[in-house]
Amino acid sequence: MEIYNYKIIVSFVILLLAFFIRLLITKSLRKIQVKFGFQQARIVVTNKIITILIYITVIVFVAFIWGVDEKQLLVYVSSFLTILGIAFFAQWSILSNITAGIILYINYPVKIGDTITILEKDNNITGEIRDIGAFFITLKTSEKDLITLPNAIILQKNIKYSLQPD
Repeated sequence: MEIYNYKIIVSFVILLLAFFIRLLITKSLRKIQVKFGFQQARIVVTNKIITILIYITVIVFVAFIWGVDEKQLLVYVSSFLTILGIAFFAQWSILSNITAGIILYINYPVKIGDTITILEKDNNITGEIRDIGAFFITLKTSEKDLITLPNAIILQKNIKYSLQPD
């Protein structure tokens, strides 16, 4: 009975530690947002990703505390990653759009609110960036039309952009 009390206490301490780490990271992200002028949407998405990673780590640690064998966990994780890899390989264009969305989100000179022109041979597309999602970027044209383009297109084409006024 005493071993279960120990496991419960350690599990509870790990959960509390994860909760406080998440609070600390959330406050740090707010300071980073103010200091560097990041958009609220980017901070929210980053916070969600970090929260998911923290709680996945907590689940793994608690599983080890309660006696889950490392080999069983390794088999489960490798099976999940194999299925995920096959799904992404079957839909390669989806994977490229997700990757392009991450690149646009993290390291691209334009952001939501900027006006861009996608330079094509015959038909240029100009519009204000309304949303950068996991798969698509949404532009609002001067005629108030919404155009969605796959993220991979934005990285493959030449883009002319003008920044929003601060």
